[in-house]
Amino acid sequence: MNNLKTMTDEELVVLYAKGSNPAFDVLLNRHKSSVHSYIYYIVRDSDLTEDIFQETFLKVITTIKQGRYTETGKFKAWIMRIAHNLIIDNFRQERNENTISNDEVDVDLFNDADLCESNIEDRMVHDQVMSDVRKMIRHLPDNQREVVEMRYYQDMSFKEIADATGVSINTALGRMRYAILNLRRMADEHKIELAYAS
Repeated sequence: MNNLKTMTDEELVVLYAKGSNPAFDVLLNRHKSSVHSYIYYIVRDSDLTEDIFQETFLKVITTIKQGRYTETGKFKAWIMRIAHNLIIDNFRQERNENTISNDEVDVDLFNDADLCESNIEDRMVHDQVMSDVRKMIRHLPDNQREVVEMRYYQDMSFKEIADATGVSINTALGRMRYAILNLRRMADEHKIELAYAS
């Protein structure tokens, strides 16, 4: 087992594909914490997190066993992509509202200075604002929502987001821009106050 722990993800995948279950145990132990945390950050539900986590690794096992894993050198990004696709599937089933258009507006929701205040008297209002934002994020188009969640709830860089979602950095940045425009429009339509008076 000590030998296995020094191997790269790719070497372990090859071993597991050949029938070495201990190799998969090492892979699972190596990545389960970050995958589990990522899922929980987004869905915020312990039972649902467990379901999606189990399903993620079931897909990993199936794909490797069927000889369909080809993403050499990017095993962790590949697992994260499987996890976020399953999260998207779950949100898609839940969502029952139409998304709004990508009309241009001039307000950057996440760079609003008022949202950065953290003194005690503002915190309750801030928490309500963020609760409203989280509800609205669920109604973004899938590719925009995943970028927002990875950036603001997982603190991932745009390079990490690009790797995990299989797109270029420019595409990830573009999706973030449209997501912010969408959130602002949703706030206007539902008369949600995203900034509060100082």
